[in-house]
Amino acid sequence: MAKLFDKVMDLSPAKTTWKIKVKIIRLWRQYSAGDIDSIEMVLINSNGDTIHATVNEDVVPIFESFLEEGDSKIFINFSLSQACGSYRLTKHPYKIWFQATTRIRLCDDLPYRLTGFTHVNFREILDGTLSPEYLIDIMGQIVEVTHVEIVSLNGKDTEKISLLLKNEEDVRIPLVVWGKVALDLSEAIQLLSDRTLICVMKFVKLKVWKVEAFAKLLPKENISLAIVKSKPLSMVSMMSEEEDYFVKTPQKTISDILETRKVERCYVRCTIAAIDNDMGWYYISCKVCGTKVDMLHNNVHPGGTYELDVRCMLYCTKCKMLNPKLKLRPGSAKLLVLDNIALQLLYQPCFNPTTHITSEVWPLLQFV
Repeated sequence: MAKLFDKVMDLSPAKTTWKIKVKIIRLWRQYSAGDIDSIEMVLINSNGDTIHATVNEDVVPIFESFLEEGDSKIFINFSLSQACGSYRLTKHPYKIWFQATTRIRLCDDLPYRLTGFTHVNFREILDGTLSPEYLIDIMGQIVEVTHVEIVSLNGKDTEKISLLLKNEEDVRIPLVVWGKVALDLSEAIQLLSDRTLICVMKFVKLKVWKVEAFAKLLPKENISLAIVKSKPLSMVSMMSEEEDYFVKTPQKTISDILETRKVERCYVRCTIAAIDNDMGWYYISCKVCGTKVDMLHNNVHPGGTYELDVRCMLYCTKCKMLNPKLKLRPGSAKLLVLDNIALQLLYQPCFNPTTHITSEVWPLLQFV
């Protein structure tokens, strides 16, 4: 007899005709400029195996009304891709992508207690056993808590609260909570301050301070701590602006950039593979209807001369609007270098097409 459903642990990009019965244990929406960019879910089957699933903006209208956190569903026909990034929701090597051909069917509910919650041992966190790429579940008693602080995060004021948790072995770890969750947690602690407070967190990000790795890089010298007399105040050299930038700005990988859903400042250290001379990889579209807009120039001057007028207007032929709200629709992820920077890299302006770039021009560059 043929099996009714495929196992989550067996899913791979080898085919798209999969059929699984799962429970949605976590669901949230990613927004961009006020619009839903994607629906993200964590799914679990009866065996307790979990996998990350994404419904991108193209098919959100098809499936949004059929997906609710806590529901059990049968999903048929979907694609899979490699799971990557530094915020991995499950240990599964792949993630699910819904397609227009994906089908959803009703089914009996999977057990209520099937939550996918597996809290880790505090000692595994402290000794570095766990990989920081994966989000974890934790549970512990709150023994210390700070007041809510307002800090600047990515240019926005954000709430922050710090906790100290202990487990049944009296092993303790610090925990920082941000945003609205910090406010809700602070309010709950104040209301229940006379009780034993247990904190349960799912999908927590590990922050690893690589002190031991740094210590191993130090020269093997037997240097004792020197105690010296204080010296008169004198001028000292400070870090350059460029050095200071790379100290304060996080470095990202290309996969991190492809996965991010928010605007932030970072830099990428990479090797240039090629120069894209064809500017047809993007077009400007109307935010309302998605139609490509026309650019209207008033650039014919007396005497028949032609000059680009930067005060051009954009017109949507479908909405019949001048200067509609715009949306950039990239076909792939690329680094765009403005002319003044390109001149330093290529030794020629962007409007002079490059036919051949030798590897000697840039062995390794940092794009910010």
